[in-house]
Amino acid sequence: MNISLLSLLLATALGIVLSRDLLAVIMLSGIYGFLSASFFVLMDAVDVAFTEAAVGSGISPLLMLLTVALVGRKEKHNPGRSIPALILVTITGSLLVLGTLSMPEFGSADAPANTHVNPRYIEQSAGEIGIPNIVTSVLASYRGFDTFGEVAVVFTAGIGVLTLLTLKPSGSQTPVISGAHQHKILRIVSKILIPPILLFALYVQFHGEYGPGGGFQAGVIFAAGIILYTIFFGVDLARQVVSSALLKILAAFGVLLYGSVGLVSMLSGGDFLDYSVLAENPVTGQHIGIIIIELGVGITVAAVMTMIFYCFASQVNNSAETKE
Repeated sequence: MNISLLSLLLATALGIVLSRDLLAVIMLSGIYGFLSASFFVLMDAVDVAFTEAAVGSGISPLLMLLTVALVGRKEKHNPGRSIPALILVTITGSLLVLGTLSMPEFGSADAPANTHVNPRYIEQSAGEIGIPNIVTSVLASYRGFDTFGEVAVVFTAGIGVLTLLTLKPSGSQTPVISGAHQHKILRIVSKILIPPILLFALYVQFHGEYGPGGGFQAGVIFAAGIILYTIFFGVDLARQVVSSALLKILAAFGVLLYGSVGLVSMLSGGDFLDYSVLAENPVTGQHIGIIIIELGVGITVAAVMTMIFYCFASQVNNSAETKE
């Protein structure tokens, strides 16, 4: 199964490189994301598979479709850049292959990660953190600083896109993404699917301590539900439900909520992001801290993903108005 998926990934990647039709490239990119998610499931990385399925197969292709609406479907051929690009890719690939030759074999029991870090997490996380999902223990508690940095990166990326594309309400009465008003079946099916998607996102959010999931996964799934609503019912109606101003506030609020947990930990006599001091029982404190910071992660990720989609949609609308 692993060889089959890797072969399909390689064939899809070659198709993406060779195709000049950007719409075909987007479709192949979605397939590549779906295959990657399937491969992560086989590797028992279900948390990563959740994110890849929602972003790689869902949100990213939609953003690329909006980009194609701006730049056109066909890629212009520039033979003058093919040879230098090929040389650069060949050198980079060769260096990556050389770098992997000194690495231990995959799954080797003698690998540094399996002899130093992993045993401690496996043996002591149950007593120190008190939750069965070791992945959540590592990401939300042991590596709390790193995860906080990742949330800040997501927030910064959203601000960067917002700055470059300038989120503005469209003045057109008939925006390009006006919803599938003429497709009643799609609208009815979307009404049936969107509530379970949002409910599943909440399940992933608050069940991350006991199974695959957490703030990152729940955030992208929740954003996918909102984006699906936008596609079928139009940008204007979606902004009435979740406004751009609200998304900006939520994106910042999630980061502030995460950082506030660290400040409260310090004021309670512990270190920054030391959840053990948040309650009399250290394990209970860990539970409280993880739930709150995961909520902050989910809010920021969902808000930023939706905000980026709104930005691209606004650019498409403004481009259509200019052409008119």
